[in-house]
Amino acid sequence: MNPYVPIIVLFAIAAGFVALTIITSLLVGPGRYNRAKYDSYECGIEPTPQPVGGGRFPVKYYITAMLFIVFDIEIVFLYPWAVAFDSMGVFALVEMVLFIATVFVAYFYVMRRGGLEWD
Repeated sequence: MNPYVPIIVLFAIAAGFVALTIITSLLVGPGRYNRAKYDSYECGIEPTPQPVGGGRFPVKYYITAMLFIVFDIEIVFLYPWAVAFDSMGVFALVEMVLFIATVFVAYFYVMRRGGLEWD
């Protein structure tokens, strides 16, 4: 049981902090609620009514999201490689150059097709 005592203490401190902040906000915060507080806020613009199904997004939105994921995954692969670069040698350098070249070929393909232009 001794190795778990610090973890239990940490959970107790976290639960105490959560309880303390919730109780404090209920006691100190204003209790006046009106319709304007429950309305959605869209940067000062009046909210527009949405269709029941949520509406349709343009395909450009999904393409941009997929491009973000591709380049995000590239960064995820680059961090461990950069940390352990000294111990991996020339083979890892060649593999990373091939990986980055492949990603840049895809990037230039998307750029030529107009995938990065936001209308």
